[in-house]
Amino acid sequence: MRNAILRRLAGPGLIFTGAAIGTSHLVQSTRAGAMFGVALLGVIVLSTLLKYPAYRFGVDYAHARGRSLLSGYRELGPWAVWLFLVTVIPLVPIVYAALGAATAGIFATIFGPLLPLPVMASLVIALAAALLFAGGYRLLDRVNGVLLAFLVIATVATTVMVLPRVEWATLTDFGWTRQATALLFIVALAGFMPNPLDVSVALSLWKVEADRTLPEGAHPTLNEARSSFLWPYVMTTLMALCFCVMGAGVMHAQDITPLSDAPGFAGQLVDLYREALGPSAAALAAVAALSVMLTTVIAAIDAYARTLPAAIQVLRGAEQESGTRRQYALSTLALAGLSIVVLFTAMRAFTTFLDFVTSATFVVAPLLALLNYLVVTRCEMPEDARPSAAIKALSLTGVVVMGALAVMYFVLV
Repeated sequence: MRNAILRRLAGPGLIFTGAAIGTSHLVQSTRAGAMFGVALLGVIVLSTLLKYPAYRFGVDYAHARGRSLLSGYRELGPWAVWLFLVTVIPLVPIVYAALGAATAGIFATIFGPLLPLPVMASLVIALAAALLFAGGYRLLDRVNGVLLAFLVIATVATTVMVLPRVEWATLTDFGWTRQATALLFIVALAGFMPNPLDVSVALSLWKVEADRTLPEGAHPTLNEARSSFLWPYVMTTLMALCFCVMGAGVMHAQDITPLSDAPGFAGQLVDLYREALGPSAAALAAVAALSVMLTTVIAAIDAYARTLPAAIQVLRGAEQESGTRRQYALSTLALAGLSIVVLFTAMRAFTTFLDFVTSATFVVAPLLALLNYLVVTRCEMPEDARPSAAIKALSLTGVVVMGALAVMYFVLV
């Protein structure tokens, strides 16, 4: 019984990890290693560190108030909810399209290009939506943990195997700081590292849902809630570093340029496992990567399908924050439908498209980080649930750094 409760407590954090170990890790972290060696390991660590307070504030507020961050935004004023909707929701179909394309690319690598990429990606999105309709949050929670475990084991093993091949001298190579293209890639890397910052709202919704499923009298303390998110978050960061090292140890060491199409890059990713672990383990790792990417798509669809109805409910001042099943279904169908339109009209070179998506999400990140900070410092909450001075300082530092990078992005493009 106790183990089952602990598993449910960790659910939102593990779903967050499953959502993160997708394009940000398999694609962007690996590309970072392939292009720059291990020079960007510090950027990955800094990105995850500076974003951490904004995500944790979602856990803190949901634990203290039993409601999502959207209710906190409403307490700041309706403008905050509208700001969130205007800056985030238009990007959602593009995010779905990028995730679907990456998943379809891995599928094509394993089973062959059975259909054109936009068609395969559309089927991935449709399948993910159907799985959510069938099982909802509980299915997502169960599937995520199983699929994630093998990929973590395979990736750590591969990383250990390629360590001797890594050119560690690149760790102190800061030549990329003088290259405009490299700086733009930094923004793209940080955009989804480890997740888009708007996932903090979905995390708070998952936390509310997870608490609702706990037995009477089994609700966690604040420290337990924070720990149940912290450790999956640490694992998420370590996995990002592993993929960067893998890219550095195999692709950068052999001067292999990342391919721009989704199936081509997915093939290169599978080759990383094949070189280090052999063909059998590489096949299993590829299936695990496909499974985890599908989990990422499922988590993303669930996140925004929950967020949009909840935002409408909050704006209406409804007592019940979560939307109805019908609203959830309509949101899912509408956003998934728009993403399929994007797949057939806007996506040409996969990596270029992905860089645009991740950069766009990063540009709005400082606004969301500031909103989350205002929620836990100004809205009604128990004093012991408010952040410490150190977390406040880290949060504000993140707002400033991300804001500066966003300005730099607009100057360089």
